[in-house]
Amino acid sequence: MIVYEFKLKGKVDQYKAVDDAIRTSQFIRNKCLRYWMDNIGVNKYDLNKYTARLAKEFSFANELNSTARQASAERCWSGIARFFDNCKKKLKGKKGFPNFKKNQRSVEYKKSGWKLSENRKTIAFTDKKGMGTFKLIGTHDLHFYQIDQIQRVRLVKRADGYYCQFCISVDVKQTVEPTGKTIGLDVGLNHFYVDSEGNKVENPRYLRKSQKKLKRLQRRVSKKVKGSKNRRKAVNRLCRQHLKVSRQRKDFAVKLARCVVMSNDIVAFEDLKVKNMVKNRHLASSINDAAWSLFREWIEYFALKFGKVAIAVPPHYTSQNCSGCGATVKKSLSVRTHVCKCGCVLDRDKNAAVNILVKALQLLGYISNTVGHTEINASGETTLYLNLETVLKQGHSLKEESHLNSVGVIHELPLRR
Repeated sequence: MIVYEFKLKGKVDQYKAVDDAIRTSQFIRNKCLRYWMDNIGVNKYDLNKYTARLAKEFSFANELNSTARQASAERCWSGIARFFDNCKKKLKGKKGFPNFKKNQRSVEYKKSGWKLSENRKTIAFTDKKGMGTFKLIGTHDLHFYQIDQIQRVRLVKRADGYYCQFCISVDVKQTVEPTGKTIGLDVGLNHFYVDSEGNKVENPRYLRKSQKKLKRLQRRVSKKVKGSKNRRKAVNRLCRQHLKVSRQRKDFAVKLARCVVMSNDIVAFEDLKVKNMVKNRHLASSINDAAWSLFREWIEYFALKFGKVAIAVPPHYTSQNCSGCGATVKKSLSVRTHVCKCGCVLDRDKNAAVNILVKALQLLGYISNTVGHTEINASGETTLYLNLETVLKQGHSLKEESHLNSVGVIHELPLRR
């Protein structure tokens, strides 16, 4: 499944109709949630049937296409199902009980309710909301795919306009030549990551660089009268700047993840619990700005696309253990150099990256706990004793086996709204 996004060009009345459709979708989603809360034993099929009752009861709900109403019910059920899964897993803390939406920004259509033109440059929405025909602005070419391959059409409202997303059912896998390389990545705040070869990528810190401008825009918002047009304009300018930061962060993560996956056959990284890490109020802003989770998602996506292996390993003691002899060398966060009695002197992050790679190869069964080891020569270069020919032969057959999913190797990329 791939997602192509275009910007919509239309008139003011058409944009108001899109807003009306989004509000109706939010209303149906909230009504479905209330119906589930008030009735025991309701399943997703009951919610789909309930949307038909809502269409008969409310005229504005009847104006929305039936598949869009069903998509709203499915969105409601996905939150309910996630809550049930978290309860079954017995996660600590809150389980994510579904809440009512207050500011929904998208409405989704299935196979009906919309029609593409022959040149695939415009799209018309045929329900009773009166949105009409929009011009599609973008660089993607929809002529490569059949209409039947388009599974969903989603309208999204953002600070800088309205967008149309096409969810296309297509095989994203591509065959590339193996590189014969493996890599371990240790992400951090000083550097975005340090790999097992000692290469460092600087942390761009997009939010920090825009913080001065964001504060100025926030002050302008606070000075405006609530409910006035000037306040709405100031809020829009602030939202546009936040949107720019998020796009910069995503662009950096996508390009870097693709480069890493294309250059290596096995990519190892830490299975970090970012949700718990941001509870540290001193580092929360910097951790969110680094976007480690986004980088990991795109690594897993490109690994699936290009037939590579991406594996997350437990982060325990990757910084404390010596990559040369395996001994534990305790050190605080302020100590940036790893010094061991065996003579191993390394940058702290590089030592962790080597440990991450060794852990990943042990999980995949390429090396054992006793056979796989590393050495540091006089120039500081790390040598990993590993039969790469065996790794590559096993890698192409192993990625098809189901037990890779149990260690979190490959997952489909979630659709972001």
